[in-house]
Amino acid sequence: MTTSAEVPAYQNYIDGSWVDSASGGTYTIANPAHKDMVLASFQASIPEDAERAVEAAHRALPAWAGMPAPQRASILYKALEIMRERGDDIARAITLEEGKPIGDAQGEVRRAMNITEYSAGEGRRLFGYTTPSEIPDTVAYTTRRPLGVVGIITPWNFPIAIPAWKMAPALICGNTLVFKPASSTPMSASMLVKVFEDAGLPPGVAPRRATPSCPILSSTASPSPAPRTSAPTYIPRAPRA
Repeated sequence: MTTSAEVPAYQNYIDGSWVDSASGGTYTIANPAHKDMVLASFQASIPEDAERAVEAAHRALPAWAGMPAPQRASILYKALEIMRERGDDIARAITLEEGKPIGDAQGEVRRAMNITEYSAGEGRRLFGYTTPSEIPDTVAYTTRRPLGVVGIITPWNFPIAIPAWKMAPALICGNTLVFKPASSTPMSASMLVKVFEDAGLPPGVAPRRATPSCPILSSTASPSPAPRTSAPTYIPRAPRA
């Protein structure tokens, strides 16, 4: 995030760096209770930004998926600690950009913390199965493997809780992800991504493939053409006129 003489200017988070959109454009959001109060400006992202984000997520996938689950859990626990420290600031951001009463916003942050804590605990519970085999001296077993790059699209009404509900489970299971928050509430979403960045979530590593596709798309939003995002990549898009 940078700050102009008037309002803070937020960037996209792609491959471990905060960068401007390839479009060169931005848009602003305002307090819904005081529409003359401009809160911040955000990147007006385009498909090229989404492609870069998905490619970065694919490059990051082998190292993240190959990290032992308890080590991934330690990063989520660190994110939980940072979220607790910044909880009041995140709640205020939710209230300012969305209009939710501050008590409800604080409750939403707590729900995001709860799912992050639960998901971190799954780092010790990603069990497989063993089954009898019809072949002598043979053990049959299964293990859990990541699905790959997960695209996440979330709505405005729970701008921290719903992203956390999707991001934390995907990450603990070894997936990388592409996060597209609601255009009207990107400020708190940006703060959530910053939490994971400061917790030590790694950026990209040696490439595995750079196919702009997500095998899993989780969307709690009305259908619309939307960019998808890296581990995590964050791409707000300008609202439609």
